[in-house]
Amino acid sequence: MKHVLVTGGAGFIGSNFVHYLLEHTDVSVTVLDKLTYAGNRESLAGLDGNRFRLVVGDICDAVLVDSLVSEVDAVVHYAAESHNDNSLHDPKPFVETNIIGTFTLLEAVRKHSVRFHHISTDEVYGDLELDDPERFSESTPYNPSSPYSSTKAGSDLLVRAWVRSFGLAATLSNCSNNYGPYQHVEKFIPRQITNVIDGIRPKLYGVGENVRDWIHADDHSSAVWTILNRGRVGETYLIGADGEKNNKDVIETILSIMGKPAGSFDHVTDRPGHDLRYAIDSTKLRTELGWVPEYANFEAGLEATVAWYRDHESWWRPQKDATEAKYVAQGQ
Repeated sequence: MKHVLVTGGAGFIGSNFVHYLLEHTDVSVTVLDKLTYAGNRESLAGLDGNRFRLVVGDICDAVLVDSLVSEVDAVVHYAAESHNDNSLHDPKPFVETNIIGTFTLLEAVRKHSVRFHHISTDEVYGDLELDDPERFSESTPYNPSSPYSSTKAGSDLLVRAWVRSFGLAATLSNCSNNYGPYQHVEKFIPRQITNVIDGIRPKLYGVGENVRDWIHADDHSSAVWTILNRGRVGETYLIGADGEKNNKDVIETILSIMGKPAGSFDHVTDRPGHDLRYAIDSTKLRTELGWVPEYANFEAGLEATVAWYRDHESWWRPQKDATEAKYVAQGQ
């Protein structure tokens, strides 16, 4: 594998994967990104121009996609509309990018016989009760609860159908909630960190009992590279680092790391259809492919993330005011 196309590579998780490839492998990388509000050229600044290029374009553009896919050995598909709240306000972009965009890529990789890896989310499984001892596994039935998660579920099913119907050399992964560098300040963890930096009290949906299974973006990247190289074609692998925390605990940990009292946050109205709990069982990935996370300790990963946002204010500052204005208008 010498050349990889990364869709959505200027976004949060995609850009972390691009950095991972350039730091830990010898492959060349082409990024295809539409550069919507969630994509940021600065997340790819300073990368080696001999091994990296950015193409600004839409994964729904069949001519462009076909041209780029014809040049590479593998496609890793991160591009997606991914914000639950936004999907509730306007579902259409989620259908276009997550369904039509994935279809466009599948047809191109089928034509050119290129290896394909599809990035998905644990939100396709719906949610678990707070007191349920179970975790999501590769055999958990799909039960999406928002326009975002339902379109991601649809894209997963398209990939599986292309594997079965056309023999596509594809794998899939469903990952738990990511945190780390280059994440837009609209998201939960960077919003709270940057609020504290700005002297604003963090915001907590409802009472904060909702649980997410957190994984550092570096660990997600290493897992995807492992699957791309050693995963069995047609298989799905769940990626998680045993990082279950409720939202209140996350905010209190951030406040502690940043030297603030544990209770110095405000409650805001819970969002509609807010899933209760996500939890990933990554046994298959660990036992079959031998993957282990670097940041098995959530607090250590969070400390590194706080330090990154403190040190990279020039990256997130341009996003901050507009993001907070939008949340204020929504009463959040």
